[in-house]
Amino acid sequence: MSRPTFLLVPGGHHGPWVYERLQRVLAADGWTTRTVRLLSAVEDPSAPEPLPGVYDDARVIRQALEEADGPVVVVAHSYSGVPVTEAIAGAPNVVHAVYVAAYMLDVGEGMFQTHGVPVPDSLAGLRPPENPDLNLPAAFYDGDPSNPETAEASARLVPQTVRGDFETVTRAGWRTVPNSYVIPDDDVSLTGTIAETMAERADEVHRVPGHHAPFYSHPREFAEVLVKIAENTTAAGRTAGA
Repeated sequence: MSRPTFLLVPGGHHGPWVYERLQRVLAADGWTTRTVRLLSAVEDPSAPEPLPGVYDDARVIRQALEEADGPVVVVAHSYSGVPVTEAIAGAPNVVHAVYVAAYMLDVGEGMFQTHGVPVPDSLAGLRPPENPDLNLPAAFYDGDPSNPETAEASARLVPQTVRGDFETVTRAGWRTVPNSYVIPDDDVSLTGTIAETMAERADEVHRVPGHHAPFYSHPREFAEVLVKIAENTTAAGRTAGA
């Protein structure tokens, strides 16, 4: 098996920018990466309904997979575990899925339902990053809004659609695709409260230094874990093909 491409999928409220540090590290080591912009992270708050949700994001991911040459390792962060789970089902070139502090859901499950949040009567509308009832922007990083790095990253977050928060998985791709779960040591986000439970579903579990976005706070250390996963996947593929 040839070296896989990493498809890096950002979490809710985020854009591809959150992976730029990791991409530079991986590129220096000769790895190819791609990212996508999920539609549920809405940059134009005046966009009309119906706003995009999980299934729209899954189509974006699936298109990126179809355009990729050779094997792909998909990296899902936080919310994007939901559409990634949907998108990788039946995708022939996905050789591994990596869930990073992510929602590794089964059929019929939705992101906020995992936390006991009742499904609203309507899935219309946007949820701003500044949401004291569920999460605060700094929690995506080190939790300290006075940290200039955290403040800068938090300022780049955009609203997320309510539809993305609650739409449920219809195809659990991780049941047929080899997978890993990555738990950051210092995740103070809402996702951090259920990471250990989600990780119980994974084939293997890795722990890394850093906060909820460990590839942002510790790109070199995260890259080492990611490369190890990819190399083990490649070796397993060669053995299977022998």
